[in-house]
Amino acid sequence: MRYRAIALAAALAVAGGAAGPTAAAEKHAGYYYPGKVTHEDYVARAKPLPIYNRKSRLDFVNQVNLQLIAKPYPPPFVLFAKGDEAEKAILVSVNAEFANTLYRMRALLALMTTLSRQTELFREFKVDDLFTFFDQLRLLGFDQLTVSDGRDFAHQIEFK
Repeated sequence: MRYRAIALAAALAVAGGAAGPTAAAEKHAGYYYPGKVTHEDYVARAKPLPIYNRKSRLDFVNQVNLQLIAKPYPPPFVLFAKGDEAEKAILVSVNAEFANTLYRMRALLALMTTLSRQTELFREFKVDDLFTFFDQLRLLGFDQLTVSDGRDFAHQIEFK
């Protein structure tokens, strides 16, 4: 089952709650994304599966990035896994206009959800019409996702 989730990530060729400004209270702000971060909570429909661990999350990120760099054009974003247990996902746009507003970021995440819902894992468990990209990350054990344009904009989603 672990490899199905990793295959699910490989199938991603590209990529709720109230938003409001908060101070980024972690060491990644100012290094991977701007220090001023808006924030929201997402109550995930999925629960973290105990079979996934730090290595699984790193494999997921590596598979997504490998899919992106295999394309005949520059990758639109890079995905990182940070934190002691690689529990923090960070998605940074390489093209600043790709996710430079809350609305463009939501469009990117909607695209990621569309791609996630096409995976064998989601279809096999009959959650392809319910789970989102956020739920996929939560299944793998991620606690949060930060999306940034890599210049001025950063938005963080905490998974509850």
